[in-house]
Amino acid sequence: MSIYLSDAAQSEFDAEVKHLYQGAALLNGTTRVRRNVVGNIVNFRLTGKGIAKQKAIQADVVPMNVTHVNRPGTMQNWHAADYTDIFAQAEVNFDEKQELAKSIAMAMGRRSDQIIIDLAFATDAVANVAAVDTNVGGTASGFNLDKLLRLSRILTANGVPPMGRHLAVTARALEQALLVAQFSSADYNGIRALMSGDIKSFGGFMWHVFDDRTATGAEGGLPIVSGVIRQGWAWHEEAAGLATGIEFSTEINYVPEKTSFLCTGKFKATSVGIDVTGIQGVQYTE
Repeated sequence: MSIYLSDAAQSEFDAEVKHLYQGAALLNGTTRVRRNVVGNIVNFRLTGKGIAKQKAIQADVVPMNVTHVNRPGTMQNWHAADYTDIFAQAEVNFDEKQELAKSIAMAMGRRSDQIIIDLAFATDAVANVAAVDTNVGGTASGFNLDKLLRLSRILTANGVPPMGRHLAVTARALEQALLVAQFSSADYNGIRALMSGDIKSFGGFMWHVFDDRTATGAEGGLPIVSGVIRQGWAWHEEAAGLATGIEFSTEINYVPEKTSFLCTGKFKATSVGIDVTGIQGVQYTE
């Protein structure tokens, strides 16, 4: 229960509510999506490669025998909820129900990101981490051009299409990248990234820059080892899948037994690494 609303009860209070800075969903639209899944298990399909063959005149055609593989994922139930008491709410001049709904929506967005990171990337693609470790481009180095080029080379060598590639790193990696002239200089990057302080797209990747998410409980964000080595990810949007059984939604219900409104967000979802050749880890020292 939200028991701290009385902290805002005073004779005059700013009607505009400032929310604590908190990250929201960053990975929406970066994976394949299955909606309205019925049941507890969802299967994404992976079709193998076909190879063209020759045949003699009037000889039988030799089939390619393309393989079909299921990539299963187990649906997870998630909710974010809090109460707001009608008596406590009467002591302030803003609608706590609506403010809680905003916080709940952002919490669900962050959890959606974490489901993709934990299930589609870290679980199924763990074997794809070592190729771009923290020593690429310098011993125990930060995020640099060498690491980005190595990621691009690996995905291209695996036959991953150039369109639809994404990169997830932290704010520290962005800072490290902007210190490299090839990232920040207009001679290399027409966006003038140093002027805007951001990189939207570079090196064939759409960049998604995560906050540290240290104050958001168990959500975690991008994993970090021993507080030093951060684990980022590069992937193609067809290589990972997000499935939802209950769509992301919020609702506000009055609970008479508690003389309070219950603000609830809920969804049922899972994520799967469909094709690990299109998912590649990158480590860098923060």
